[in-house]
Amino acid sequence: MTSKEIHDLAPSELTTKLRETREALLQLRLRKNSGQVEKPHLLRTYRKDIARLLTALAAKKTAKAKAA
Repeated sequence: MTSKEIHDLAPSELTTKLRETREALLQLRLRKNSGQVEKPHLLRTYRKDIARLLTALAAKKTAKAKAA
């Protein structure tokens, strides 16, 4: 996902997407350990997506706290 797409999501959608991405990363790590991964570059991609999602979620929480 791009940063633009991530920042357009609602906080509830961000948490859902974060959970899904973490699950996908876990599954990919398990396959990597057993030697069955075909696309090892996805590990890095998922980690970066998780970081982007966490950053966007924190920014939205901060903006909400400032608005209140």
